[in-house]
Amino acid sequence: MKVNKIMTVRVLFSLIVLFGFTSCSKKSSSRNTSSATGWKINDPNGGFQYNSNFTKQETAPGLVLVEGGTFTMGKVQDDPMHDWNNTPTQQHVQSFYMDETEVTNIMYMEYLDWLKRVFPPSDENYKHIYEGALPDTLVWRNRLGYNETMTNNYLRHPAYSQYPVVGVNWIQATEFAKWRTNRVNESILERQGYMKKGAKVVDVDAQNTFDTEAYLASPSTSFGGNEEIILQKSGRSKGKAKKAKKAEGDDAAATADAGTDGPKNVYAQKTSGILLPEYRLPTEAEWEYASAADVGNREYNIYRGQKKYPWKGPYTRSGKRTSRGDQLANFKQGKGDYGGIAGWSDDNADITAAVKSYQPNDFGLYDMAGNVAEWVQDVYRPIVDDEANDFNYFRGNVYTKNKIDKEGKIEFVTSENIKYDTLSNGKIIARDVPGQIAQVPVDENETYLRQNFDKSNEINYRDGEKQSTRFYDFGGSEEGDAKLSDKKRMYDSPIHKVSKDTLGSLDRKFDKSPKRTTLIGDDVRVYKGGSWRDRAYWLDPAQRRYCQQDIATDYIGFRCAMSRVGPKADFKKKARN
Repeated sequence: MKVNKIMTVRVLFSLIVLFGFTSCSKKSSSRNTSSATGWKINDPNGGFQYNSNFTKQETAPGLVLVEGGTFTMGKVQDDPMHDWNNTPTQQHVQSFYMDETEVTNIMYMEYLDWLKRVFPPSDENYKHIYEGALPDTLVWRNRLGYNETMTNNYLRHPAYSQYPVVGVNWIQATEFAKWRTNRVNESILERQGYMKKGAKVVDVDAQNTFDTEAYLASPSTSFGGNEEIILQKSGRSKGKAKKAKKAEGDDAAATADAGTDGPKNVYAQKTSGILLPEYRLPTEAEWEYASAADVGNREYNIYRGQKKYPWKGPYTRSGKRTSRGDQLANFKQGKGDYGGIAGWSDDNADITAAVKSYQPNDFGLYDMAGNVAEWVQDVYRPIVDDEANDFNYFRGNVYTKNKIDKEGKIEFVTSENIKYDTLSNGKIIARDVPGQIAQVPVDENETYLRQNFDKSNEINYRDGEKQSTRFYDFGGSEEGDAKLSDKKRMYDSPIHKVSKDTLGSLDRKFDKSPKRTTLIGDDVRVYKGGSWRDRAYWLDPAQRRYCQQDIATDYIGFRCAMSRVGPKADFKKKARN
């Protein structure tokens, strides 16, 4: 009897194992067979090649996953300042990634070092690339204060290496994000064997650089078309893929098995699934959602109230026994009080503080209140237009496309056609660098009969365009509306002009017109959060302020974000009993 039981158990176990293998085999087989045609995918003999083994997006360096959802965007507290610019609206944001901390001095110094090596300022062709990226260290100066120590040391001295970078305007922050995208994807290609080891350091120069979009569009032209650097791959064994996965870790090797059931593409492509989306500034909606982290107030499928600060509770001081009375963020305590008294500092800082000096919020993000305020992507308008959109809200879209030359080929940026912007303060900044794809605005070929957008620049949609002004004649003739003067603007902000004279010197003309009625314009961006210079009122995630995009201060920094592709979360919601 006992023998029969043992035999029965063995047979059942064998059947379970056999069923498991059969299921895996069928799953693998179905994954590599087209459900549209029944043809094989990733056939070693050729045909359609696709990464059917993709699991999830790799978490890029420095980022934390923020699971998206619905939330109340805007201020639900009293508005004693009567700004009336953050009326509550219900919005939804998709899942995204955000920097765990603000971008630090050492991170920005790495960027400056790369620019200086690759585009030496001693070369007249690249003179303004490095100079235009330099933070404005003079922001620390004050007419009635002695701050030369910060002016001379804050950016470069190792004592401040982990402090948030300041003196960076919005344009410089976006250029840093572009650079960071390319360096991270460059490293991934090297790790996956699509690029020669060490080339990103040894072989890089002004004529041999890597750009993600340029690589995807024309990989053979990356690094000046040097085939010794940009490697072509015909295949990769499963053993090597598993070895790479073990060496790099689960997260970094989430796509390491790409194409192991057949030959890889000659170059990495979008379908390979190994290149990451771009680093960028977060939108205002993303930043506010991530800062508030209402997930900490969640009870089943509802938020129990909205936070006043990124942490729980209505107070700025800790209630824990071990740190009772300490401030939970770095901000101005009161008039002439930036951090308490000697020997008993409330927040252990007077100017900025090193990142991660305070506890993170419920998303694991540090310093979402205090330390420095932060640039976001959005162009400022007093109203968040939830009637027009309540999903991934963002104002500031300018749609472009790749520039095509007369021969029908993609045009790349070279030392001869670098695009520079002369800012209103006279500073010159490069908006693209050699190796990138030249961009032009989308035109009628892309916009004709579309309902979702009708032009390249949509910044003023429903708030700032001619139709929004009191001068627009609804029901009038199209010719009359077309002739409406550009001087009759809804937001009549100052227009400063900078030009060069015959000697090459900058001629700055400050707009002194007494008729200007506002500072709001298309070049004014939102910044969020409080800073070391602000009182507790500004620590509320819903607060919003604005600043001209080419102006830098000693209290505004930034952090990067990245869109998430694929599912909303890494795990599925468990079924209720």
